[in-house]
Amino acid sequence: MTDRRVPPQETPPSEASIAEAHQERPDGGLWEHPVAILSLIVACSVLFAVLFIGWAFSF
Repeated sequence: MTDRRVPPQETPPSEASIAEAHQERPDGGLWEHPVAILSLIVACSVLFAVLFIGWAFSF
């Protein structure tokens, strides 16, 4: 029996399945967790603001 190669983007057909292979959703990578990125931006902004306020009132 020949082993058919299936591209990595497609779901391989199962035995006795009547469904067609569908395109899998690509991995979102870094953008899959926007809350973590937004939290990091907010934390850095708050830290910068605190340091700036501390520097402004130190004179």
